[in-house]
Amino acid sequence: MPFQPSAAPPRAGITAVASLLPERVLSSDRLMERVAARSGLALPPGLLRQATGIAARRVADEGVYASTLAVGAGRRALDAAGLTPPDIDLLLFASASRDLVEPATAHIVQAELGSRAHAVDVTNACNSFVNGIDLARSMILAGRARRALVVTGETPSRAVRTAPADLAEFRAGFAGYTFGDAGAAVVVEAVERGGILDVDTATHSEHWEVGGIPGGGSRHPRGDAHTYFRGDGHELRGVFEKVGTAVVDRTLHRTGMDWDGFARVLVHQVTVPYLERFAELTGVPAAKLVVTVPELGNIASASIGVQLDRVFADLAPGERVLFVGLGGGISITTMVWEKS
Repeated sequence: MPFQPSAAPPRAGITAVASLLPERVLSSDRLMERVAARSGLALPPGLLRQATGIAARRVADEGVYASTLAVGAGRRALDAAGLTPPDIDLLLFASASRDLVEPATAHIVQAELGSRAHAVDVTNACNSFVNGIDLARSMILAGRARRALVVTGETPSRAVRTAPADLAEFRAGFAGYTFGDAGAAVVVEAVERGGILDVDTATHSEHWEVGGIPGGGSRHPRGDAHTYFRGDGHELRGVFEKVGTAVVDRTLHRTGMDWDGFARVLVHQVTVPYLERFAELTGVPAAKLVVTVPELGNIASASIGVQLDRVFADLAPGERVLFVGLGGGISITTMVWEKS
């Protein structure tokens, strides 16, 4: 019997991407003026902008929800791929924000889109969107799905305390003032070449209490005070600096790649100083980063999707991109993707 070469291993990749930004722009200076006026605190001019490097962010208007941003980005991604909602059989709403505690926001997105896919929420703080892409890839490679739409809609600006009772409460919620709103979406499906080549993760759950929004679950089901973000931004940064570079180093070593092998490096962006520190610790050339945080702030899990949307059209087939997702909890995810 003649030798039969084995079939090429199945691959899944990102074939379309889109993002959606709310129209309303809120500057950091205006935000601090609002906080000062409502709290009576004497805040130094330019405090937030100088501390974070964030000049502005987009803020969703009344009646615009996490699902609204996800639906808008999802429609754009489907249009870019030349698809319609019935063409997808897996819909993942992968976001730190949501419309309701129950049901899954994926069902609200699906109802608006008009699709009939298996619909699921994926939630892992600011790492949600990258985790959603990884889950979509896994489902496709397992034969459980043919084509997936992964969407996120982030509205963390609604978890910002604009009238803190005192300076201690202001400091406890200061990291939340970096937040902005955005939506993003990708189509993930089987590809003949390229696609998602490598995924790695690191999780340090002992740090889960460093920051978050405690309300809405069984610990704090009620109480307005629990609906605001609170956390120590310096402690969060310290944890990521301590544990975040190891998985990046491991990815480079395992894949045999160096920074020259990547056309772009997309990393979740919290503040300008933290992004600069990430580049310093990892050695990634600044020219390979797609910097969005000064104009958009920390847009949670939509960060990497928005960055990808900005460079997707300029990437040539065969060029590779490294995603570095960071999320409270603490979790880090790296993903090596090659454009098909």
